Amino acid sequence: MKPIPNDEDRLWEQHLFREEPDADFTLEVMRKLEGVSMENAEDGNPFTKKAPKSHWMRRTGIAAAAVVILVGGAWFAFDHTAKSKQPTVNAVNQRLPDIPVPEEIRSGYLTDDYKRLKPLDLVINPNIQIVDQGYTLKISDVLVDRSQIIIITEQSNPEGSTIPVVYPEAGRIHVTDEKGNRVASMVVDTRLSSWNYQRFVFQLNDDIPDHVFVRGELSYLKIPDYYNVNTGEITASNTTVDWSFQFNIDMTKAKLMAVEAPMNNTYTTPEGLKLDMTQLVRTPNGTRLDMNISLDDQLRAKVGENWADDMDLMYHIEIPETNEYRIFNGSRPNGRQAKFRLRDMSGLMDGGPLKLSETWDPAFVTVDAKKIHFVLEGYTIPVREEKSVEVNLDKRRKDTNFYTFVEFEQLGDKILFDDFDYKPVPESSNLQKSNVNKGYSLVLNGTGTFRNAFVGDSWVAVDSEGTEYPVEVVGYPDQPNSNGEYVADKLKLIIRGFYKEDGTKFTLKRTVVNREYRGVNWEVDLPSYTSLPWQK
Repeated sequence: MKPIPNDEDRLWEQHLFREEPDADFTLEVMRKLEGVSMENAEDGNPFTKKAPKSHWMRRTGIAAAAVVILVGGAWFAFDHTAKSKQPTVNAVNQRLPDIPVPEEIRSGYLTDDYKRLKPLDLVINPNIQIVDQGYTLKISDVLVDRSQIIIITEQSNPEGSTIPVVYPEAGRIHVTDEKGNRVASMVVDTRLSSWNYQRFVFQLNDDIPDHVFVRGELSYLKIPDYYNVNTGEITASNTTVDWSFQFNIDMTKAKLMAVEAPMNNTYTTPEGLKLDMTQLVRTPNGTRLDMNISLDDQLRAKVGENWADDMDLMYHIEIPETNEYRIFNGSRPNGRQAKFRLRDMSGLMDGGPLKLSETWDPAFVTVDAKKIHFVLEGYTIPVREEKSVEVNLDKRRKDTNFYTFVEFEQLGDKILFDDFDYKPVPESSNLQKSNVNKGYSLVLNGTGTFRNAFVGDSWVAVDSEGTEYPVEVVGYPDQPNSNGEYVADKLKLIIRGFYKEDGTKFTLKRTVVNREYRGVNWEVDLPSYTSLPWQK
């Protein structure tokens, strides 16, 4: 099957971004901008994904960046629309009912989800309001379909003000059957999060009882510390409350409003990664593809210990009847992600597969499309690939603004450093217990050009005495250049605990690289259907 759009359309789909703040306004804009989507990364921060190690990439200036992306993306798309005479990639033209939407839904960027589910009686209100020591928890709306349960919470302090960011222990919210057996797992909602409300999304298992029970055992609250700009003092705000609750959900209607199709489509990449599609689930609020990922012995011997944490698929969806062409680029910067993402690693310890689920937003992948064509474009996976470079700080020159004194190249990635400094960096939880200075750290400043992924690499620095220092990578790549490489203009490597008395020479090593593989050749038609129950 040939790709639907021409080369120019494909480039525009690759370079135009994500879903942004106001849900109603944004979707209308994006529908007019040829399917542009703006979505955030997996960890709930709009522009950040943390790796399990200390070497994660960080982006700052979130609010300003969001405005720049939205305005820049809009100008870019209108310019393309005016000039192009070729058929463009059409956004999904789905009219949603004009119904009132509660404030917590609107503020939580769930307006469209609500409008899809409310007319089907798939929104419930458990009327949870708990006050303990003046701290209040409210749960007013729960959105339900056969695939996911979305719980929206609001927290306020004794003064009655909404607590902007509270981190209840997510693992203390359980979705079970009447006997207490877990029937759902928490998933990542990749869209922006509200400042005043929190949402918890659970993906239901294959076998769903007619009634599920949601039980919360929330007690410890992690409230952001208060920083007094006048005195420079930080006041810890953590507290303990009793926010225990329980309510049940009747799932009978949600189960009827879904279409499930088993799949048995398998592909093994040249390197030995096996992808097995197991199921396609359609609901009024999204289309979910379930997959199993496993590695053959040869590839397993090459990858890092935590390969499943950062393994990601890159693929695109083609829908001929609506001329849709949607690229999903895993965790690459500014790439579209599925609305809900599940990464179940529970079976890995027993030799089982990594279970992945991707649920696509109906705003970008039409839920009633008869023909959906899936094309695998590549994947990233952390591979053990050690390379080192000798660093001599004395080689830095002060008589010029830019002079490369460290150059590191590996597997198509190139990193250059032209400056360094010693900074008082907060102690990291991953700081190794060694004879290192815990107050100051060496910071290398430079630029990087990457062909591989940016999250999941593992770095270490070793001094002349053999002492190892953990390394944290801080930076964020920009849009890809003409060679498809991502450039980080302001890249920092923090050598944790390395200070002046430790010398001026050390070895810098990258031991694991989150490699990107594009040499795949697989596409498959996803299951169709005869009718959709929510359209009757």
